[in-house]
Amino acid sequence: LCLFSPKKFTTVEAKPYCEAIVKDLHDQGIRAKYDDRTMYNPGWKYNHWEQKGVPLRVEVGPRDIESKQARLVTRFNGDKEDASVDGLGSFVKAKLETIQEEMFNKAKAARDEHLVQVTEWKDFVPNLEKNNLVLTPWIGGEHKDWEEWVKEKSREESLKARGQEAEDSRTSTSVAAKTLCIPFTQPELPEGTKCIASGKPATCWVLWGRSY
Repeated sequence: LCLFSPKKFTTVEAKPYCEAIVKDLHDQGIRAKYDDRTMYNPGWKYNHWEQKGVPLRVEVGPRDIESKQARLVTRFNGDKEDASVDGLGSFVKAKLETIQEEMFNKAKAARDEHLVQVTEWKDFVPNLEKNNLVLTPWIGGEHKDWEEWVKEKSREESLKARGQEAEDSRTSTSVAAKTLCIPFTQPELPEGTKCIASGKPATCWVLWGRSY
């Protein structure tokens, strides 16, 4: 909860109003912090809490108190709206659930746009180079030797495609592919489908990616 405080408007005047909002939020099981620090201007406070990842900011100024409202600012999309302080706790609780759903859907859509299904090795590294997650037929999670083969082969081909001889020692992540998971929900695996690495009959689909 950030207080917008013009010089003619003191935190003493605003404190009861803001504390009542915080109590309402706490009563709804919402974690809330009243930022009444006077040594920082509103812009500094906004940036401070955005950097901390607070999903919803509540702003209060003189006009808000006169109108018995507060301004809500959503972090992930910048949306702003004014809401009555009457029942604000319940409103914010529902708002947070909506924010969670919208953030999840946005992240899922971004993931799905970069999820590709590949059955031949020649298509594997080119898709990694496009920052895609790659779903491939696989011989099985117990075959660690073939997993290591994919790591080394994908590193070699990625470096070649980039015109590099070796990875930068200062880089904490690798261009090599790594297994992310064997998805619980498996696409259909037609009989006779070959593992992308060993060429032996595949038993499942596995998801590959890189560290970024």
